[in-house]
Parts: sequence; structure tokens; C-alpha cells
Amino acid sequence: MRRATTTSHTPRAVRLAGVWRSWLRAALGAGRCWAVALWLAGLGAAAHDAHAQGVELAALELKPSEGELTLEFSARLTLSRALEDALRRGVPMYFEVEATLYRSRWYWRDERVSRVSRSYRLSYQPLTGSWRVGLGALGQTYPTLSDAMDVISRVGGWRLAHAGQLDHDQRYYVEFGYGLDTSQLPQPLQIGVGNDWSLGITRVLRVDNRVIEAVKR
Repeated sequence: MRRATTTSHTPRAVRLAGVWRSWLRAALGAGRCWAVALWLAGLGAAAHDAHAQGVELAALELKPSEGELTLEFSARLTLSRALEDALRRGVPMYFEVEATLYRSRWYWRDERVSRVSRSYRLSYQPLTGSWRVGLGALGQTYPTLSDAMDVISRVGGWRLAHAGQLDHDQRYYVEFGYGLDTSQLPQPLQIGVGNDWSLGITRVLRVDNRVIEAVKR
């Protein structure tokens, strides 16, 4: 049975933490220290960044809206120097947000009712000194990095389920994940993913029965 206090569906953004440590040990053991040095020099950043980086959730809430269960979230992002330097050197970053709605079942594994996800592409435009955010086929340019990050770190009225997918007498919860999707970085950078590149957060949110009742009215 799935436990509502844990998150088994961890987003790709937070799965590769610690990979760089094993690669570094292998490289040093094989006498390939030059590979490490070249990678660090290419990024123009130290392996251990003094600047704090991470994700802080400012809001995460489930709401009823015209017969649907919707999710709203906003986050505050702090990029490490390594991440910002890579962006300014032309490396696009992908930020993934996903939410999965489950129905709790005591007799079997919890049932997945629905799953939604979005992937934002953040990139720097050196010719204009602007920042571009892409979502699927859509894209928008912003004058500053702060403006662009504000767009990729919030969602409102995001539909999770409609009234017909919910029952009054059942219990539901949502597994939420948001962060940098390191699997979409250029292949050479994926080898060196470490703490400076780890940027993600997961949460479990119980669906209040009053919200379900409001959805089904």
C-alpha cells in the first residue's frame, strides 16, 4: 500500500544528486584529473559554490473551480553561480512541474486518478541580452532573469481532475514535484551533476473532503 507520507514518484529534477561524486572518484582513480579540470574551467565556476541555491514553496493549494479540482503553486528560486553561469553561456535549462492525484486504498496499491506535468525551457539570448521562456510551442521573451524565473515558478488554476473522477466517501492526496530537469542538460554536463545543480522540491498534499464536496456541487 502506498503511504501518503512519502513520495515514490520523485521528479527527474531531483534524481541525479550524488552522481558527480562517484564519477569524480572513478576519474581520479584512472588518472583522468584533467577531465575534471576541463569541465570546471568550461563552466567557469568552482565545484562548491558559496551562493545558496534551492526552491522554497511560497504557496501550494488545492481549490475547487467550476466542477474541477485545480492546483495553484508559487515558488521562490535561488540559482547557484554554476547554474546562472551556464545559462549565460548559452546552456538552456528545463524546469519540470508535475502533480499526481491518488485515491487511497487499504486493500491494494493506491489508485492513480490523474497526472499533469509541464516543462519550461529557460534560455538566454546574448544578442539582445534578454531571457526566453518556452512552454511547448509557445514562447515569451523577458528583459531580466528575475522576470523569466517568476513565470516558470508559478501556476494558477491548473486542472487535476473533474467532478466525475472524485467520490465523497474516498480519500485522496496529491504528490507534487518541481525543479530542474537535469536529464535534459547537454550530455557532458550530466556527468558532472552535483549539489550545485540540484534544484528541486517534492510535497504530499491531502485533499480535504470539503474541497471534494465543493467540486461535486
